[in-house]
Amino acid sequence: MLHELTKTVLLIVASLFPIINPPAAAFIILSMVPHASPAERAELARRIAINSFVILLASLSVGAYLLSFLGISIAVLRVAGGLIIAMAGWNLLQSSGDDSSEAQPGAGTGGDPTLRLKAFYPFTLPVTVGPGSISVAIALGTGSPREGLQPVHFIGVGVALGLLCVSIYLCVRFAGYMERLLGPSGTQVAMRLFAFAIFCIGVQILWLGLSDLLNSLHLH
Repeated sequence: MLHELTKTVLLIVASLFPIINPPAAAFIILSMVPHASPAERAELARRIAINSFVILLASLSVGAYLLSFLGISIAVLRVAGGLIIAMAGWNLLQSSGDDSSEAQPGAGTGGDPTLRLKAFYPFTLPVTVGPGSISVAIALGTGSPREGLQPVHFIGVGVALGLLCVSIYLCVRFAGYMERLLGPSGTQVAMRLFAFAIFCIGVQILWLGLSDLLNSLHLH
């Protein structure tokens, strides 16, 4: 039982953690809300972690059935998600440092309602949990052990998603401390690097989806 639990947890965490990349997602979110107060950042981190848990759990459990019902293929999901991620990365690359240095209304004054609206889109989807992690979660959900699903596997899924979402919460919550450690210039460099990385990830996901669609046309 313990062996199956450990195997399930390690499989899910090892498959999803590199794709989600909580530290990179936290820096991207930080660049989009640079003047959020510690209380707002904590609330934002909590909402993003909860949203991520729900999306990943839904993808693992019913994602494949939902896509089949809607007639959406993984390839199309990758194309659409890749476009959104690439556009988000491009917008971050084009944003000037002067824009982020201006004080934003609502920061530190009891909460900015726009932050709560953005907690799901775009901070959770697609910045934190994008089409790449969703497609991997769906693929993991379609596979089942030879002996069939047992209660220990459901426990393992809960533990694994809990670990992933705790890491997301911690990275988003304490990204400001890393910002102070790097300093203004170092933070700007890190933001640009992560923005370029997110743009490249979006293009890569887009290309994977296009390749799948082109291969399906050749097969037909």
